[in-house]
Amino acid sequence: MTSLRPHLQRTEQRTQLIVDGKPLVLLSGEVHNSSASSLAYMAPVWTKLTALHCNAAILPLTWELIEPEEGRFDFSLLDGLLTQARAHEMKVIFIWFGAFKNTRSTYAPAWVKTDTTRFPRAQEQPGQLYGEITVVCEEACRCDARAFAAVMRHLKTVDAEQRTVVMMQVENEVGLLSDGIDYSPLAQAAFAGPAPGELLQYLASHETELHPRVRDPWLAHGRHLGGAWSTVFGEGAWEIFMAWSFASFVNRVATAGRTEYDLPMFANAWLATVEQRPGEYPSGGPVAHMIDIWRAAAPALALLAPDIYLDDFAGVCKEYAQPGNPLVIPEVRLDQGVAAKALYAIGEFGAICYAPFGVEDLVLSLPHNDGPCANPVADISWVGAKTDGAQLFTATYAQLGEMMPVLTTYAGTNRSRGILQQPGTSHDVLDIGGLRLTVEYQRPYHPEEPPAGGIIISPHDFEYHVIGYGFRLRFSLPEDAPLVGQHYECGNIDFLEIWEGTWRQGEFVRGRRLNGDEYQVQIGSAVGCRWMKLYRY
Repeated sequence: MTSLRPHLQRTEQRTQLIVDGKPLVLLSGEVHNSSASSLAYMAPVWTKLTALHCNAAILPLTWELIEPEEGRFDFSLLDGLLTQARAHEMKVIFIWFGAFKNTRSTYAPAWVKTDTTRFPRAQEQPGQLYGEITVVCEEACRCDARAFAAVMRHLKTVDAEQRTVVMMQVENEVGLLSDGIDYSPLAQAAFAGPAPGELLQYLASHETELHPRVRDPWLAHGRHLGGAWSTVFGEGAWEIFMAWSFASFVNRVATAGRTEYDLPMFANAWLATVEQRPGEYPSGGPVAHMIDIWRAAAPALALLAPDIYLDDFAGVCKEYAQPGNPLVIPEVRLDQGVAAKALYAIGEFGAICYAPFGVEDLVLSLPHNDGPCANPVADISWVGAKTDGAQLFTATYAQLGEMMPVLTTYAGTNRSRGILQQPGTSHDVLDIGGLRLTVEYQRPYHPEEPPAGGIIISPHDFEYHVIGYGFRLRFSLPEDAPLVGQHYECGNIDFLEIWEGTWRQGEFVRGRRLNGDEYQVQIGSAVGCRWMKLYRY
């Protein structure tokens, strides 16, 4: 039983999610915040997820519905969601909407919300209550952790054998808005106290690896290993204090849950732009420049995940795909690039989960009311966007699901690369499989049209599997390629074989063998797959 429990397996090159004893990439989608509060509402949503070729769903699980009265737990909704997921052969990540969800406490039970003495609120200004419990409230942390532990204890009872739930997200986009300072008496007293010794020891032992937004103020103020927050960190102290406080809170909740049923757990981030100051984004959340603080305070979390609504998708992936922090994308903006981003995240970084937010919006033709639709693949589209982007997403997930054994073998290693067309870019250059590949994009980038995207996998030198759309590949020798040797006698490159095809149950099924006028690797506006082998002469 223990060996089959969903877990993360780390190697020198990558980290993989192991489900039912084998690696799995979660081709997922996150439903809207209120969708999973009703089994009747969710019934047709599962059909939509199946139509989109998802193999997993990300669903909120809310404290207010789990523990409506203190100490009385109701797991009927949770059990119903598991039954529905199993009926559609779908894995699940639950999001625990506990004390914090998007800088508010709206998912806390009524007995928590209405007792501001026992559960005091954060304050935007002295005496001005905020819609969020102060993160330094010990009682809120204790009760939240108790409820989450009850959830995980129940999950172990009802799901340890079926293993429907494979990961848990603890809270959602935590942090504090306004000016990023909590003026509540509890928070002010904690901030006036000493910075924790375990945090400062962590910074000292990881000094050369720290993000500059953490390292620089600490060094500039004397590299203290003790003292008040403001003494140790100066003007940056409040954000670091909030990050430590939120991470410590989440860590206690996660630890309580893992003690009952040890599934991989993570926290997600509402991201910051370079121009924003703390409070314009949630101060204290696991944004990229606070990852060091979160790692120090929250060892119970397996990883920190970005919710990507910023334009620089590739840059965010690179920030979060760090050693020891595998890439999980629990939310991504539902736009024309949703398919290309999936290909890029999995191909370039070995992402173990990718999920557009509000994924049920991708299928307009399936009703939200009277049960499953008779035609689950008709009229794939979404509100406010062109149909082609949704069709690309559906075809992409379909092929990625069929080629899962290849993805889990190579994605995240140096045998896999991702393609994502960026604004103002006509081509990109990638080195993989002993050759240099120039990716030429079919058309200029346009924000209202799907950007090109793809995955290139090279099982062996000079051999390539390609999936994607909107580009052409040209092959050449890298500048440092040897001119002599067993396989490198001359400087010319050409194809031995090029095949169109499709993936079915882990096997590449060949279609046309391309030659003559089609003697090239060019994939048009629809998702296509190619296999090719080259030689040097």
